[in-house]
Amino acid sequence: MWPQHRRMLLVRWGDPRRTRALRHPKENTALLVCLAVTALAVMGAVNRALDGESGQPLVVLAIPALVFFVRGQLYARQRVNGVQISESQFPDAHRMVVDAARAFGLPQVPDAYVVPGHGHINAFASGHGSRRFVAVHSDLFEVGGRLADPDALRFVIGHEIGHIAAGHVSYWRQFGISVADIIPGIGATLSRAQEYTADNHAFDFCPEGKEGLRVLAAGKYLYREVDFGAIAARAHTDQGLFVMLVNLLASHPVNTWRFHALTDRSQPGRLL
Repeated sequence: MWPQHRRMLLVRWGDPRRTRALRHPKENTALLVCLAVTALAVMGAVNRALDGESGQPLVVLAIPALVFFVRGQLYARQRVNGVQISESQFPDAHRMVVDAARAFGLPQVPDAYVVPGHGHINAFASGHGSRRFVAVHSDLFEVGGRLADPDALRFVIGHEIGHIAAGHVSYWRQFGISVADIIPGIGATLSRAQEYTADNHAFDFCPEGKEGLRVLAAGKYLYREVDFGAIAARAHTDQGLFVMLVNLLASHPVNTWRFHALTDRSQPGRLL
């Protein structure tokens, strides 16, 4: 049995040794930059508030409550609008969630939902309080169901559970980076590092499912006709100022760089 304090730690985080090995090497540096930006903004707001200023300082100081409200509202939205993945509903996907949680050392299995996609290919992880959950848009979930590509869905679920295992969805982390997130390029750089970390978890969990990411490039009906390696190879040829700018402002690595990172495991994914 784990000591009580150890079990409580792992409710929110995965196995520290495994997570450390799978974390992008630049993620913690990017996190420290974001934390410093937010800390400076909050300290400045406190000083201005103490000097009697209102308006902007009060908005900054309200961020902790705002983050709490947004997380709670997001969790509630999935619960009331989505279909909970369970042993009786989508049991194959439920086993994937359980397997990923166990693989990454999470003693509590996160809640999981299928939510309306309305044509969007997406999935995400978040939390509220001590609860953690993942949501997969129906259009992406179909890849593992009606389109019969379970490895692709397993990779997606491994990716989202990886975010939870790496601590990306904790309240304090999201509050700590909240100000940096609105500065172009600062919060986005951390986000891209986190995506590489989550991809590393997914690859560790289901390496054969990596080619399911082709759905991001060609959609759920055409992706099987796409050459994953050809997209990855373009990471060396499709470059330049505007490619770098597109990547800098994006929350996820551009597809060519992301696919290349999953193809060449000898080096971490490129951030800048």
